[in-house]
Parts: sequence; structure tokens; C-alpha cells
Amino acid sequence: MKKVILKQKRSDIGRPSKQKKTLVALGLGAINKQVEVNKTPQIIGMINKVKHLIEVKEI
Repeated sequence: MKKVILKQKRSDIGRPSKQKKTLVALGLGAINKQVEVNKTPQIIGMINKVKHLIEVKEI
């Protein structure tokens, strides 16, 4: 299964609670925090919801 590296680039301060919860579900929550996750349809959907706050790199 393919993997992607997610890195939070912008703060979640002032964002709707759904976006904050999505970041936490992805394993993020602090600027410059980086996680590696499997690329599944569920993860892709979550990435699309907060793509303006994160940076995505495919492995």
C-alpha cells in the first residue's frame, strides 16, 4: 500500500471544529509535525478537507 507524508504547515487556530478534529485524526496538531500514513480513500478524503493547512508528499 502506498504511503504519504503529511506535514502541518498552518495553525488550526480560528478554524472550524471539524477541521481541528480532522487534523487530530490524521495525527497532526502542531505546526511542523510530520506523520506517515497509508494512502486509503478515507485518508485522502480527510486530506482534502484540510489541504490548505498541510503539505502532502507521496513516498
